[in-house]
Amino acid sequence: MLREPLLHFLLIGLGLFLLFGQASPGDSESRRIVINQGQVDDMVRQHQAALNRPPTSAELNGLIDTYVRQEILYREGVSLGLDRDDPVIKRRIRQKYELIAEEAERSAPSDADLLAYLKTHPAKFVQPAVVSFDQIYFDIAIASPKDVAAAKSALTDGADPSTFGQASMLPRHFDNSSLDLVARDFGDGFARQVGTAPVGRWVGPLPSGIGVHLVRVSARATPQLPPLDRVRSAVAREWESDQRTRSRDVDYRKLRSEYKVVVEAKLPPAPRP
Repeated sequence: MLREPLLHFLLIGLGLFLLFGQASPGDSESRRIVINQGQVDDMVRQHQAALNRPPTSAELNGLIDTYVRQEILYREGVSLGLDRDDPVIKRRIRQKYELIAEEAERSAPSDADLLAYLKTHPAKFVQPAVVSFDQIYFDIAIASPKDVAAAKSALTDGADPSTFGQASMLPRHFDNSSLDLVARDFGDGFARQVGTAPVGRWVGPLPSGIGVHLVRVSARATPQLPPLDRVRSAVAREWESDQRTRSRDVDYRKLRSEYKVVVEAKLPPAPRP
């Protein structure tokens, strides 16, 4: 019997079967769903946030049943390969991976880090030019160009500004207003002209969205890079965003070097510059 090849074959097959059974637990583990305390606590927190009260015992059991149902259906779908070549699933997995890569080796920025970032990216934090000026509004349906010209001449000679123009919703005096806000109220063209008008002299008429204006700039400050203490939170927010992007890009470049990409499709020729 010991010399029979068939017996040898059966013994080898039995050994492989036993070895495979030891190395792989089979389907029993894949069909075991464990719900730990942390998961239950998350369910309770989400229910509390949604309804402003903790779940009852029946509701908590329902939440657990829902989780079990979702987990079973997910595992069965994966077993059927339904997760393959699905752009939605691929996008979600990519987003989760990028989030992990972004958070890798993160640390709180020091003042030196923030100050260096502020100086390296001044355009993100520079304060716009501010201007103080007086404006007199003329409704072109009431005031003719000659009326505006006469008013400008009288103002140049020292006349009282309050005796000219028509009332409007806009104030006659603006103090330390950024040119961005001036553009919001009067229009971009008006703000550009106010930004370059000579100080202390009546100029105009300057057109806006509601009519024309005579303007006298009393003070103007050029764009300034603020000190770190004034914009610390904004700089920290931008620094952290930049760090996340850098971490993600560094991680991708490392991974990309480990892959060989073969494009078998015929690509169209690149357009000529």
